[in-house]
Amino acid sequence: MTRVSDVMTRAVVGVGRGTRFKDIVERMEQAQVGAVPVLEGDGRVIGLVSEADLLPKEEFRDSDPDRFTQLRRLPDLAKAGALTAEELMSTPAVTVHGDATLAEAARIMAVRRVKRLPVVDAEGVLVGVVSRGDLLKVFLRPDNDLADEIRRDVVDVLFPAPVEPVHIVVTDGVVTLTGTVREADRIPLAERMARGVEGVVGVDCRLAPADEPR
Repeated sequence: MTRVSDVMTRAVVGVGRGTRFKDIVERMEQAQVGAVPVLEGDGRVIGLVSEADLLPKEEFRDSDPDRFTQLRRLPDLAKAGALTAEELMSTPAVTVHGDATLAEAARIMAVRRVKRLPVVDAEGVLVGVVSRGDLLKVFLRPDNDLADEIRRDVVDVLFPAPVEPVHIVVTDGVVTLTGTVREADRIPLAERMARGVEGVVGVDCRLAPADEPR
């Protein structure tokens, strides 16, 4: 199973607590990233500065917000006046471990509504960054690889002696299963297992039980 450490970016740009606003913007521009982790000590992640944390400075640059806006946007107004990473960062940082599955990382991103996650080791030290785009790399797996895995880990396990050979066709990540099998109760499981193979886009299961016409 593919892990976060298999797809993450290892060359990561980080900043310290005292890194100034302009330096943060420059580093993000140079690295072409939308966020940078804030580090201290030996590289332990203590926060994250994103484009969303930086934008209030421009939004409120020449405005005089009314009382209602001040109360409603208090955190943003504080960031509009921030000068350093420590004042700007969102903390605690939402992170993920390198041995997490891609599904686990995707779930964290969805729940926490973030586009990227710092990847840390057991001590919280930064080892990489994983983005939404990195998680999608699994869908670049060749169709032949997907077919081989489904044959080995699904079909040969569930249907060791089919009445009629089980054929597996994978086109652009979409799997089609055809054939006649004795173990009719395993057909739904075969579809679920095939759908769970990393890189599979969809499954068209046409397997038929031996006692019914196809």
